[in-house]
Amino acid sequence: MPVLALVSAVFVVAFEQIVQWKYGATGIVGLLLLTIGVKAKSPSVSSAGAVLLALLLTGPAR
Repeated sequence: MPVLALVSAVFVVAFEQIVQWKYGATGIVGLLLLTIGVKAKSPSVSSAGAVLLALLLTGPAR
C-alpha cells in the first residue's frame, strides 16, 4: 500500500510540473481550483477551474 501512495504522489507532482511548465502559474491556479472544487463538492469552484483550464487550452482568439 505505501508503494501505491508513493507512486501516486510522484505522478501528481510530475503532472503539476508539466502543467506549470506548459501553462504557467495560471494553469496551476486552474488545476488547484478544479481539484479543490471536486474534493469539496463545490460545483462553482470546480467549474471556475475547468473554465480557466479550457481557456488556457484553446489559446487566444485570432
